[in-house]
Amino acid sequence: MKYVLIIHEVENYITWKKIFDSASQIRKEAGEISYQVLKYENEQNKIVHFSIWSSLEKAKQFFESPKLIEIRKEAGVESPEFIYLDELESGIL
Repeated sequence: MKYVLIIHEVENYITWKKIFDSASQIRKEAGEISYQVLKYENEQNKIVHFSIWSSLEKAKQFFESPKLIEIRKEAGVESPEFIYLDELESGIL
């Protein structure tokens, strides 16, 4: 599996979430398979987007595209950190 972990602050979670949800189709077309949205325990505007992708190359192309850079600006995303990950192992305990 190929994973992307994005950590960023947003100006306003509700505004960000509306834009995030409206971009679901373009994320799917770009190769995102599934996602989770999490927040820091005591910081409602510090968001973690964890997702599974069909390929890391497709994910990088998507996240670095001019279209997505504009969407992030519109959504009030500040200083995103992208971490691209390959699975080594998984399990259920």
